[in-house]
Amino acid sequence: MTTGKEKSLDAIDHVAISVNDIGAAVAWYTKQFSCTVDYQDESWAFLNFDNIRLALVIPSQHPAHLAFKVSDAEQYGPLETHRDGSRSVYVKDPAGNAVELLDRHSMTADKVRP
Repeated sequence: MTTGKEKSLDAIDHVAISVNDIGAAVAWYTKQFSCTVDYQDESWAFLNFDNIRLALVIPSQHPAHLAFKVSDAEQYGPLETHRDGSRSVYVKDPAGNAVELLDRHSMTADKVRP
């Protein structure tokens, strides 16, 4: 039963997994699967598959997380503006897993997010 006060998730934007070596992980994923590298530096990379976006992150630099697009991200806390202009907030679930809530209104099709 819903009361109309529940917060909803619009879509999964990406999944970010921890790796020890960005270059090695990018090489493995691009060799094993059909994907493109949208962004890569020493601390993270963003891979684009046909219908999946995967971020590879160094744990000491970025948290592994699940990212959702939402229309009301500011309801979860103060939004941080990223280098591409998108805005988001990180929260933790009861088990301590990081969840990124991306402000749908700050996203465009050509933006790549960490």
